[in-house]
Amino acid sequence: MTRGGIRRLTAAAVGCLLLLLLVTSAQATTGPSPGEPAPRPSPSREGQAAVLTECEQRLQPGRRPGVPTVAIVGASITAGVGSGDPAGSWAVLLARRLHWNAFVYGVPGAGYVHAGLGRKGPVAAEIDRAHLGALRPALVIVQAGHDDMRVPPGLERQRVEQTVAMIKAQAPRARIALITVFAGRSRPPSLYRTDQAIVAGATAADPQVIIMDPLASGWRFPHAPDGLHPSARGDAWIAGTVAGILRQHGMTPAPAGRGAGLCAIAIWPPAGPIRAPNRPAPRPPPDPPGRPGPVAIAG
Repeated sequence: MTRGGIRRLTAAAVGCLLLLLLVTSAQATTGPSPGEPAPRPSPSREGQAAVLTECEQRLQPGRRPGVPTVAIVGASITAGVGSGDPAGSWAVLLARRLHWNAFVYGVPGAGYVHAGLGRKGPVAAEIDRAHLGALRPALVIVQAGHDDMRVPPGLERQRVEQTVAMIKAQAPRARIALITVFAGRSRPPSLYRTDQAIVAGATAADPQVIIMDPLASGWRFPHAPDGLHPSARGDAWIAGTVAGILRQHGMTPAPAGRGAGLCAIAIWPPAGPIRAPNRPAPRPPPDPPGRPGPVAIAG
């Protein structure tokens, strides 16, 4: 999609961004009464920042001794597009499997180059918001690539190297894992070039990086009707697969019951199909009245 097209999509999304703030704790959490809908407040930008800061503070080292932290940033698949619920994204499901503290940030359309919906990306910007220096994560996972399909491979590799270097500078003790390109029904050559550029850039910046390559590995999982995003079952499959790969690299679940915290933010798009920002797409219809706005869920 052209820059003008991105502006039109962003304009259509003004007032239609759904910021999911998901804070969980196995200690004490409060939420709406059974059968009562979750509150949907509309705080100011400053209010959102304050809530995010409070959420991150729950994950600070020392609050839950012995519980490691994982920071996960990515694009629409990390935001839960396809599953129908941001809380059902593979990243949130993975955090629950690991029993780790987790910070999750997903922006549809984001890549290593593309900014994505609401210009909340690229993934380097998401990493910056995660405040890795304060979180001190044991693991950082980045999921991106499909939305950079038409980016020149040289530029893609450069941005990947810069992103990995940024993580190493902010969290020098963290392992780094990249989930590369997811493929839809069509698989043009540019998709493979992007995938190869990501792998080359990541390994050049950190030879110890963990590469999870859905395209090259032929990942097969249930899809949403768009043929790209995983369905709810697909997200569960991805979470299980990623957990298995991490286990092979020595990262195992923590014992349950230690009160791991989860802070997940998904920039939720307007209703309608979500497509890569570098492809033409019809303007999506607006959300129904009352649906947009920040949603806080405890669980």
